[in-house]
Amino acid sequence: MDQTERRAPERGVTVRPVTPRQRAARAARNGGEPTLEFAELVPYDAYVRASALHQLQQPLSDDPGEMSFLVVSQIMELYFGLTCHELRDAQRLLREDRIADALAPLRRATLHLEGLNASWKGLRWMTPADFNRFRNLLGEGSGFQSAMYRQLEFLLGLRDPALIRPFRRQTEVHAALTAALAAPSLWDDVVALLARQGFDLPADLLDRDVAVEHDPNPAVEEAWVRIYVDGGPDNQLRLLGEALSGVAEEFGDWRWNHVKAVQRTMGAKVGSGGSAGLAWLQRSMARVVFPELWSARTAM
Repeated sequence: MDQTERRAPERGVTVRPVTPRQRAARAARNGGEPTLEFAELVPYDAYVRASALHQLQQPLSDDPGEMSFLVVSQIMELYFGLTCHELRDAQRLLREDRIADALAPLRRATLHLEGLNASWKGLRWMTPADFNRFRNLLGEGSGFQSAMYRQLEFLLGLRDPALIRPFRRQTEVHAALTAALAAPSLWDDVVALLARQGFDLPADLLDRDVAVEHDPNPAVEEAWVRIYVDGGPDNQLRLLGEALSGVAEEFGDWRWNHVKAVQRTMGAKVGSGGSAGLAWLQRSMARVVFPELWSARTAM
């Protein structure tokens, strides 16, 4: 198969690229109308796999509102994965000291998180009575059990090894989470970058066990204070700080929107996954993403 061709997974259908000249020729043959005949699967479906996506919704009740809950949950899962993809790309570039290049995936991640936050609007209609019509059928299913959300938390530096325990019997998922926990977070890579850029950071900070959640360090805070002194357009580290701030703000908004959604739909009831529900979520919000980036603002 030509290297420019790609096959849609599990379909065996080739996605064949076309050149601008070929597109123009097709439009001329069609008289400006869209193509309506294809030898195999419609190319859009071969690429997007829309038919497969629309078969993934399997509601457990006849309640029409459950479809909203299910689809919004699936959309959020896709946004979790997409944001992780962008943050890993930013990590790769920062490890190569390509600060300017890392800004693009960080800014994309911020926009993806905005989309993630907008997903909550699809559930604003849900009252406790609405949720209760199908909640019991979910059993112990809970958003707390999202492996991709854990990946996102680990990338952002929020690390609790106990939270991978639910996945012990899903060997591939557990292995991926274990690897993520053992690898540096995005913030760890930012701190390492600051050291390479000449900021005096403690050796024990740079050599710490990255599986343990980062404790705020005064030297890192001071580095950001110094970075922000230069407000010029060519200060790449300040631009990096602002891009990271955008990611942290949108992620924080998602966590707060989650709290509000739980308040709206179930109040302070016990959570489906066995936690204290609202109280557990509120406590978890005390953990700050990129802490020194925020504490430094007090000293600026």
